Amino acid sequence: MGLRQTHDPDGRIVILSPQRWRHIADKDFGHPEMGDLRQEVLEAVRAHDLRRRGREANETWFYRANVGPSRWIKVVVIYEAGRGSIITAFPRRSYP
Repeated sequence: MGLRQTHDPDGRIVILSPQRWRHIADKDFGHPEMGDLRQEVLEAVRAHDLRRRGREANETWFYRANVGPSRWIKVVVIYEAGRGSIITAFPRRSYP
């Protein structure tokens, strides 16, 4: 799998690197139930149902409802120099 990208609602490019995708979908240390949801992770950034500020100033959390193995998926994006990188994504049952 090569580098994938999308745009957030503000028009900034957000990338999903092969390394971060492996981190997300790893069967031993990640969330293997996310393995078939790479496109949905990108879509959660582009067309989210909910968007929140993260813990850090350059971090944003995107949520998409009714996708995947749980009620929500959460996608964490870090922004640097006007560009975003997806660092993780995982299922979430409860309302964010």
